[in-house]
Amino acid sequence: MHEASETTVPAQELLVTIGAGLLAGGISSVDVEDALTGLAPAVGLKSINVAALPKGLFLTTGPGSPTRFERIGPDLRFDQTAKLLDIVDAVRSRRLGIEAASRKIEAEVYGTPPRWPAWLTYLGALPIGIGLCLLLEPGLINLAFAAFGSLLVAAVLAVNARHPSLGPLLPVTSAFIVAVLILIGYRLDWLDSPLRTIVATLAVLLPGSAVVTGLTEISAGALSAGSSRLVSATVQLAMFIAGVAGAAVATGTGVEALANSQLTASTWWLSALGVAAATLGLIIYLHTPLEHTVPIVLTIAAAALAQLGIGAEFGAAIGGLAGALTASLVAVVLSRLPKGPIWRISFVPAFLVVAPGSFGLLNASQIEFGDGSGVAGSLLAAGATFFTIAIGTVIGSAIAHAAEPNDEIVA
Repeated sequence: MHEASETTVPAQELLVTIGAGLLAGGISSVDVEDALTGLAPAVGLKSINVAALPKGLFLTTGPGSPTRFERIGPDLRFDQTAKLLDIVDAVRSRRLGIEAASRKIEAEVYGTPPRWPAWLTYLGALPIGIGLCLLLEPGLINLAFAAFGSLLVAAVLAVNARHPSLGPLLPVTSAFIVAVLILIGYRLDWLDSPLRTIVATLAVLLPGSAVVTGLTEISAGALSAGSSRLVSATVQLAMFIAGVAGAAVATGTGVEALANSQLTASTWWLSALGVAAATLGLIIYLHTPLEHTVPIVLTIAAAALAQLGIGAEFGAAIGGLAGALTASLVAVVLSRLPKGPIWRISFVPAFLVVAPGSFGLLNASQIEFGDGSGVAGSLLAAGATFFTIAIGTVIGSAIAHAAEPNDEIVA
């Protein structure tokens, strides 16, 4: 029994390392459990029991064996997550052994420094804010305020990185600072439609992807993981709202200023420029793999076109569903091309585009404020969008499974 336990320790450690890395990279708990279960035979384990949560992973190799727990560390950059997914694919296909995989994870995932300095990463918020403002309220003054507000967001991110203990204050502080700036401009009659400008500037920080991932986990039966993720995201959203509300009080701005109204129409070329700018910001901010830039950009463009085009005709909820499905289909097609990236590498950035508030392509109809429908209607409209994107993600996952039946990681 002791000998058998010793032979399984390296395999168990590898699976725990992989699982913790995938969770830190934003992969859903359900998909991590499926991935580790599918990897077990490839590393010589007949079966495992695994429970993945957003901040912790439990894994045991069978009855009577010790349970290994791993606390999830800081979030991985997307280039790290993409490299880890490549290693997982190599282990599954038995092109990498346990020791070689462990060394590659240590050297190529955790040992690889960022491609550019931290200050440039934070400045990715600038093209994101400008790009979203081009989609939401493309007035020149609004764009100027969005640009300056995005620089403030970058500064807040830099301070938070140097002082992690201030992290819990990030939502309310950033929302208050940005909203005060923009509402002062509104009070001085320099700009109109301040809400859309505020949303465009703050969208890079909003936890929209966490909401959609939580709903996806709950729909797959992972109630603990999904519920905890949803509660966390809801608290963060409440703190953002509190920051904006506090700014309105501090500047003496009435609720009518936060009406969801677009005064400057966004033409197709302004929308295209907005998508391009936001995509550039996403590549910088998330450290997407440069070698996969073309398929990532193609997937984002297709998802954005579907979401914006169909959403303009049928509403944000249907647009979100169309965007998620399109991202899935395009990512699967690109993965079948020679030297095409693994499905998830193209899909995840596009998912961050589609998920409202996670990074953006957030049009204001996804969060209905002050349009006369009341609080209940506002929550229903926002909830419908989140649910339809989650449905689109689940359907897309099924499509990916059908195209790559040996691939357990689908998001």
